[in-house]
Amino acid sequence: MPESSAVVRPVPMESSSYTAGSRLEAAGLREAIRLFEQAADTVPLPRAPQPIVIADYGAATGHNSLRPICAAIDVVRRRTSADHSVLVTHTDVPENDFSALFDTLNNDPDTYLKHDPASFSSAVGRSFFDQILPSNSVNLGWSAWAIQWLNRVPSPVPDHLVSAGSTDDAVRAAYAKQAAQDWQAFIAYRGRELAPNGRLVVMTMALHDSGEFGHRPLLAALRDTLAELKGAGVITADEWLRMGLPIIGRSAADFLAPFAPSGRYERLEIEHLEVFDAVDRYFTQYRVDGDAAAFGAQWGAFCRAAVFPALVSTLTGDPTEFCDRLEAGIAARMAADPQESQLPMALLVLVKRPRTV
Repeated sequence: MPESSAVVRPVPMESSSYTAGSRLEAAGLREAIRLFEQAADTVPLPRAPQPIVIADYGAATGHNSLRPICAAIDVVRRRTSADHSVLVTHTDVPENDFSALFDTLNNDPDTYLKHDPASFSSAVGRSFFDQILPSNSVNLGWSAWAIQWLNRVPSPVPDHLVSAGSTDDAVRAAYAKQAAQDWQAFIAYRGRELAPNGRLVVMTMALHDSGEFGHRPLLAALRDTLAELKGAGVITADEWLRMGLPIIGRSAADFLAPFAPSGRYERLEIEHLEVFDAVDRYFTQYRVDGDAAAFGAQWGAFCRAAVFPALVSTLTGDPTEFCDRLEAGIAARMAADPQESQLPMALLVLVKRPRTV
């Protein structure tokens, strides 16, 4: 099957809408922050003047990074002096909107730069499927809603938007193979970058043991609206066929695979792993206020922020009308039949063990 060029994680096309629309992406964030705080309380800290290094893998505009990093810095401050420097390095693909990232870091009321005067920020534009930072340099690592995006698209998914919904065994196998390769590469390079006894907290989409990928109402609304736009001539039949989302949910077994049989890979061990259903906060709010229009609008904005960049990459013309009509169609469909979405998520904590003699 032909491979496309590397795609990693699509870049948000509208920074302001991404920050607003990614609110659902914080699903599961509270538990992830708790684990990040525990990691911050456990990892060895370098002696000043060497900075404490926190790496944010897949930062996007930084929205999902501020609260956890602030929380980790608070814990670190209980263990060291107020003037011990903390260096936070945000990483993403070169095409990421780093201007929006630095705007978030400088102006968001939750930014750690205002929260802690001895904290400093930097950024690296490079895929996390390569080594990004010096070996043995990272004390704490954080990655939220990033590694579900594949490094490469193994093949089109002609009968669905995601491989998990395809009935083609060859397509599903190709995506599973790519997902395994990507996970192995991701942890291999983090194993090099983490300092001994450093820890990495990962929050990402998951797959239940039953094979359930979740997000069914949204995927149905997205596919139906795309079919409508094709029928209206907004997109061509060829563009329709090439549209897909290179995202994957991994099962607990998928996460564990590189560590078999010893339980260790590149000196990394999995200290914590859980797969669970995150709360659909849009539906929770709908239960309270009964506002179906707001429910639909929230899902439409989330979808525009999170996945439209991957879809518009197949278009040859101006994507404005396409995006506006697709968002409106998704919002209308979700509002017409409000349903709670199953949102499988995974939380992992990985620790780097010292080299044994």
